[in-house]
Amino acid sequence: MCGINGSIHRKHLIEQDLRDEIGKMNDRIIHRGPDDDGVYAYSADNLAVGMGMRRLAIIDLSSGNQPMFSDNGNIALVFNGEIYNYLELRNSLERQGTTFNTHSDTEVILRLYEKEGVSSFSKLDGMYAFSIHDKSKNRLIIARDYFGEKPLYYTQTKEGFLWASELKSIMRILPEKPEISKAGLNYFFRLTYIPAPFTIYEGIHKLEANHYLDYNLEDHTFNIHEISKFVYPEKQKISFSEAKKKTRELVLETVDSRSISDVPLGTFLSGGVDSSIVSLCLARSKDSKINTFSIGFDKDEYDETDKSQVVAKLIGSNHHEFIIREEEFKNRIHEILVNFDEPFSDTAALPTELLSRKTREQVTVALTGDGGDEVFGGYNKYYIGKMNKRYQTFIPKKLHGMVKGLAEVVLKDPNDQRGKFKALKFLNAVDYDGQFYWDIISLNNSQDQLEELLRPELVQGNLFKPYKERLNIERPTSLTDFRLADWVLSLEGGMLAKVDRTSMMNSLECRAPFLNKKLWDFTNSLPEEYLLNGWNKKYLLKEAFREDFPKDFLENKKQGFASPVGSWLKNTLKSELESFTDSDFLEKQGIFNTEGVHKLVNDHLTGKKRNSFSVWGFYCFQKWYKYNYENNEFGK
Repeated sequence: MCGINGSIHRKHLIEQDLRDEIGKMNDRIIHRGPDDDGVYAYSADNLAVGMGMRRLAIIDLSSGNQPMFSDNGNIALVFNGEIYNYLELRNSLERQGTTFNTHSDTEVILRLYEKEGVSSFSKLDGMYAFSIHDKSKNRLIIARDYFGEKPLYYTQTKEGFLWASELKSIMRILPEKPEISKAGLNYFFRLTYIPAPFTIYEGIHKLEANHYLDYNLEDHTFNIHEISKFVYPEKQKISFSEAKKKTRELVLETVDSRSISDVPLGTFLSGGVDSSIVSLCLARSKDSKINTFSIGFDKDEYDETDKSQVVAKLIGSNHHEFIIREEEFKNRIHEILVNFDEPFSDTAALPTELLSRKTREQVTVALTGDGGDEVFGGYNKYYIGKMNKRYQTFIPKKLHGMVKGLAEVVLKDPNDQRGKFKALKFLNAVDYDGQFYWDIISLNNSQDQLEELLRPELVQGNLFKPYKERLNIERPTSLTDFRLADWVLSLEGGMLAKVDRTSMMNSLECRAPFLNKKLWDFTNSLPEEYLLNGWNKKYLLKEAFREDFPKDFLENKKQGFASPVGSWLKNTLKSELESFTDSDFLEKQGIFNTEGVHKLVNDHLTGKKRNSFSVWGFYCFQKWYKYNYENNEFGK
């Protein structure tokens, strides 16, 4: 696990100048790879190419150093991630006569590219971002894994081209602050995150998951291609018992493949279905006790350590439980938020970072249950999609406004916030034109709220058009549609970004066994009722492992990571929040509708409206803005 950086210049550079530039980029991401660094520098008459990496040593500790070169020196590679099927690929190459100099997965990528070119990328099962300089073909290639577990940013400049694992490396090199992207602004204030290929900066992009960028070093143009061609899933005829058996086999197989490591390894164990199954599978694949880690809270409403204790006892793990006080959250807010480099307001980022920090004291690698909801149909929003269709059957469009208005009056009692918020969220997302799912995933603001919050000239409509076109899904109506939309949006931009930044901030590698393309393709081919059976979410996964757990354990409702940000914004963060609403400051920013901001914040502070997500999103954006545009932190 590492972080990578790179630059292309359309002119000759002294090698040391190029090395110094890459060194500055590497210095910004030491947290991603504290064990080692490497720099590659190539300079010709009218061209200079530099690549760098910071290494967190996981596999082949003694000989996996980078950059790595082909035997003739024509190909150079820097790599961030893990290739889980590298031994299988290596054995295949050796049978064809290929020889290896190391035992690393990095060399497998290199040798496979030497033999098969860019088509070889589709054979890689893993999480990765890498760059290849191929001098013989005068090209530079950067690539990103199928689900987008590892980040990769890029930008074309007047001087050439830059790419990096984190935005902070690119910011270190750019001569001036980029303008804020109107699209990035709109995505953040709708979703709580900014999905690829967009970023908060104009002209800087994220490479989309399952894509590679091919840069021509002769004319300095580039093209972007899919690695594995997207095809809408076809359903197979398979009995439920056969599907259950196959699911168990695949999950056991993928957990085993994600457990290869030359350093200490454990699991995040929340007590939910996904992390419990991953921990069980890992424990059964090892001869000695595994390490499990959970986080608890000093407030009962957020604490679920009793569930993780049940699983830890069941599998006989060395269980480590950390109880976190509210004060620890609040003391880390600034450091965690600015580490994302762009606005990000998922409240689960705070406890995820604290768990990662505590876990890193014991191990270097942690397996997680991330991706289980997407792969097996576990989110509430999936069955809410079914409710949307049923609702429209009984409530004509002309009566919907009346029902929604009545609900807003009846459900405004602040004493039952959680259920009532979900009900109002559902009613506000109901539409009769097939756009329901795009609205339900907009956790920050609806389009109407966005128009109240931002200045009119900055508001954009039809934000989801690029993703509809990529999937060829204009109106998501099925569980398969919903899960595919999450694959290209929520998974890459939200959940995986959260886990990557908060874990790598602490030099901890997190692996998500459920994010295996073979497993994903299999569940996509199944009848949807195998995944969402009535209102029973993740039905197939739970049935595949039901006999391994106590009766009804897999039906326990899980709270999920949460932070009491709504309360903080009314108390300890109130003064800072109010400073962000200063009329003169807002006018100087030129981003917000001052009246809309004042209403948003006042409604929250007075308890008039339950809008914690929207206010927290505003707070996170202003934290990012102050740090990057007001405090002269640019490029440092």
